[in-house]
Amino acid sequence: QVQLVESGGGLVQPGGSLRLSCAASGFTFSRYALSWYRQAPGKERELVAGISSGTGSKDYADSVKDRFTISRDNAKNTVYLQMNSLKTEDTAVYYCNAYNSWYAYWGQGTQVTVSS
Repeated sequence: QVQLVESGGGLVQPGGSLRLSCAASGFTFSRYALSWYRQAPGKERELVAGISSGTGSKDYADSVKDRFTISRDNAKNTVYLQMNSLKTEDTAVYYCNAYNSWYAYWGQGTQVTVSS
């Protein structure tokens, strides 16, 4: 059974920080690229950050570059998203994704709300 389970979301004030985690099971985690997406109300799901399966190269959306950091721990089958200097426009449901050339798996999402 493939599972991706996000955690770490919640309510935070503007300028605050959160760390999201996504624990994976049921597939060969180290062979998959990983990414975080988010979806705000009334908007399409957008790619936030990605990390490759080999070199661990990282890419970020322009809107989060220099504020968010994606990382992975293959020994723990977990991908993280460290979010700093949060803005109200970061409010969304955040989803983790694992993919290769043939398969893609999604977590259930975790809510992040940035509000004063």
